[in-house]
Amino acid sequence: MSVSMLSTFVKPMHPEGRKFVAIAAAITVVLFLLWDPLGWIGTGLTVWVYYFFRDPERVTPEQAGVMVSPADGVVSLLEPAVPPAELELGDDPMLRVSVFMSVFNCHVNRVPTAGTITKVAYRPGKFFNASLDKASKDNERNGITVELPDGRQYGVVQIAGLVARRILCWSQEGDYLGRGERFGLIRFGSRLDIYLPQGAICKVAIGQTMIAGETVIAELPPVSE
Repeated sequence: MSVSMLSTFVKPMHPEGRKFVAIAAAITVVLFLLWDPLGWIGTGLTVWVYYFFRDPERVTPEQAGVMVSPADGVVSLLEPAVPPAELELGDDPMLRVSVFMSVFNCHVNRVPTAGTITKVAYRPGKFFNASLDKASKDNERNGITVELPDGRQYGVVQIAGLVARRILCWSQEGDYLGRGERFGLIRFGSRLDIYLPQGAICKVAIGQTMIAGETVIAELPPVSE
């Protein structure tokens, strides 16, 4: 198999997944000792766990004034909504784009556009199906507020789902991240809500497939003086 073909199927794995792959591999060894068909089922499970934690490189658009999707998945909601209070983005509705991630999507999350993180806020909660609207309010979540160089702000909220049980965010308040940089991860099925900043022009539709760090979700015209 050529190097190019190999890179198509073999992707880098995020370090968070190593222990889960090791556990799945250990279980697979035991299953093979019990019965070969069970071992092959375990092998498939191990490959799936590796695939879940894949962390491929992405080609982020370089043109000025665009926001990219923070997650792989499908746009499930597109509507004005008041952002969670802990993001400190005010009480006025902002356009919310929700991206639902299935267990087959890459779950590494990326910053939509460059800015400084001014708020990181975790809230415990329930574990409803992440595709439901009430998940934005009731589910376990972690949100970040990002301030653009021009002073505008937007929010990204990681929401745990029916299966997901841990949200990871390794970025901190005060960090400056470029467009497409990794900031977190959610295990095993979940959703991200993006609250677009003032003046943003949404470029996606419900049902559209998103690629984190690559798919443009909005344009950001310059602020009028």
